[in-house]
This record gives sequence, C-alpha cells and structure tokens, in this order.
Amino acid sequence: MLSEKILERCRVTDGDKFKLKDYDPGDTGDVDFDKKDGKELLEVGVKKLASLQERLYAEGRWAILMVLQGIDTAGKDGVIKHVMSGINPQGCSVHSFKQPSHLELAHDFLWRCNKALPMRGHIGIFNRSYYEETIVVRVYPDLLAKQNIPPKLVTKDIWKERYQDINNFERRLARSGTVPIKFFLNISKEEQLKRLLARIDDPDKRWKFSTYDLAERKLWDQYQVVYEDTIRNTATKHAPWYVIPCDKKWFARLVVAAVLAKHMEALDLQFPKVDADEMQAIEAAHKKLLAQKK
Repeated sequence: MLSEKILERCRVTDGDKFKLKDYDPGDTGDVDFDKKDGKELLEVGVKKLASLQERLYAEGRWAILMVLQGIDTAGKDGVIKHVMSGINPQGCSVHSFKQPSHLELAHDFLWRCNKALPMRGHIGIFNRSYYEETIVVRVYPDLLAKQNIPPKLVTKDIWKERYQDINNFERRLARSGTVPIKFFLNISKEEQLKRLLARIDDPDKRWKFSTYDLAERKLWDQYQVVYEDTIRNTATKHAPWYVIPCDKKWFARLVVAAVLAKHMEALDLQFPKVDADEMQAIEAAHKKLLAQKK
C-alpha cells in the first residue's frame, strides 16, 4: 500500500528525542502518484482492512484500539469515514470523548475511556481520548480544578504522573490482547485556516463551524507544546504514536489505513479451525441439506 520507509518516518516509539517541528504536515513521502491515484489505492487498502477485520472478528482473541488525536479540522472524522468505510459495523465501535459529565468527573481520568474499550475481536476507535487529560486540561487549567482531586495530589508532577498512568494503562492493554495504535493528525496552521474558511464558505458545512474554533486557534502554540510533550512521554514500543502528515487529506487517510493493516497483519489472524468431531457433524448436516434439494 505504502512503503515501509513512509510508515517508519511517521512512527514514534521512543520519545526522548521527539520534536514536533521535525514532522512536516505537508509531507507526502516518496510517493510518485497524485490524489486520484491515492484514492484508488485507498480503495484497495479498505478491502484489505475488511478482510483482516473478518479474521479478527472470527478469531476473537485480539482487539484493536485506534486513538485519534489532533487539533480541530485535522481530519479525525474524515479518517473514520473513509478508512473504515469497508469495516463491518458489527465489529467496530466509535467513541467521541467531549466535555466529561458529572458522573465521569466523579471518577479517575481514565475511567470513561476504560469502560469504552473494544471487546476481543473488535476494533475500537477513540475520536479524542484519555489524552485530552494531558492536552486540553493542560491548556485550560480550570478544567483540572473541576475534577475534585484532593489538593495535595495536584502537584507540579501531575502531568508526569498522568503520563506514567497512561503508559501503565496501555501496557496493561497490550498484555491482555488489546493493541493500542495512536495517531496524531498533524496539520499546519496555514491549512487549518483554509479548512475553517472552507467550512464557512460551504453552506453544507457551516454547521461544523463554531466561533469556539477561533478561540482555540489563538492557542495554537500552546497546543503544539503540549502535544509534543505528550507524544514524547507516551511513545512506547507496545503503544506507538504515528504522526500523520494531514495537509493532504488523501495522503493522511492512506497512511492511517496502511499503519492499521500493518499492525493487524502482524497478529497473524486466522479463521478458527474445525476439529475432527465438528467436521464430522458438519458433513452430516451437509448431507441432510443436500437431501432437501431432491
């Protein structure tokens, strides 16, 4: 689908030297095709994912957790719509995590995501996730105050502690058969401006626009800092981050599809094998069904 070189360029497993500025949002790797060819290649990838998901569902041993993070207009909804278009809805769930409810605020910060995890054989997609707790909550400190955490626990090390909690959480997932794959949809400030203006100019997309988007845009630099710090501290071998260049929507979707397929192929998913006794029963049933045709 795409060269291994492109996927490795996006992959972050050791964040010690990670710097967001080293990742170009407009990068299209070494591809020698255009948007039209990219869309056609994505169709191939979608069919491949459908085949892999069928085996994932049938085998019922592994689960896939896709985490999508990115600033507004980065393309999270588009990735879900286009990359997952061939997936059987019975084996896939999407959860969007917005402002927490009173019930959610009465629990620890991982609680609401923990109870939304995919079951074995399923793909779960988090459109935003527990990473909001080290990104948005860090940009808006008043949100932390609303969590009613005992004051003595809110120290200067709270973000470091949350990174540790997240890393432990994801290690637990990996050890129990849930594969965390985390995507940061990396868009440039210039491209975001184009997309915001496009929403206003298109009557069918105006509903997506909010004046809140302008307030968020003013915090662009702060968001870049916290995203970088979050990725640097939570990129691991068992739960890698992929920094996806998103200025070209078609390329971003292609990379996400290729990454997802790669991780699923690595699981060596198989359809359940039928043992001798089951096969004997199937053959007997087959004979009875054939007899009904006469």
